[in-house]
Amino acid sequence: MSSVILPIEYFPNIEYIAKLLQYDKVIIEANENYLKKTYRNRCDILSANGVITLSVPVIQKKNTKILIKNTKISYAENWQKEHLAALESAYNSSPFFEYYIDDFKHFFTNKYNNLFEFNYKILQLVIQTIGIKKEIEISNSFIEIENNYSDFRFSISKKRNLNINKKYVQVFSDKYKFEPNLSILDVIFNLGPESILYLKSIIK
Repeated sequence: MSSVILPIEYFPNIEYIAKLLQYDKVIIEANENYLKKTYRNRCDILSANGVITLSVPVIQKKNTKILIKNTKISYAENWQKEHLAALESAYNSSPFFEYYIDDFKHFFTNKYNNLFEFNYKILQLVIQTIGIKKEIEISNSFIEIENNYSDFRFSISKKRNLNINKKYVQVFSDKYKFEPNLSILDVIFNLGPESILYLKSIIK
């Protein structure tokens, strides 16, 4: 049985979900330190103004390390309203937006204190929506690197350009070149039930 270790992400990108789909067993790391400027609290979408990043603010004391499972979400600003408005503006004209958006709206109306719990519930709904059936575990302690696992905790990064040759029609394809590694929401809203077929096609 093939196994993979993944971080937790906010509306994970396409590479993340493709990795999850590729392996038999998935372990989500809950005991790493929270890392700023990563997909742990961010996702990228394609808007009329190009790629924009949606970021979930967290409560963190300066120069203090905190485990991802203990990281709290900040509601000092109404970021939920901003994120939902950004998604509606970006994907309202996509083929499957109206079909799926109501399933995700509660993430922008209900408050979740814990970032890990929030992201994990998002992940569960994402894989359910796509139709992925997978054994997923949450780590009980930080997993040291082992030969038995493929480890992508620190390699799925905003700084890394994913080379995906297979393209699909994005909302602003007439305005921008194809963006290969956006949030999985870009695939869901544009491809709907064919999302899983697209993901399988890019697995190498």
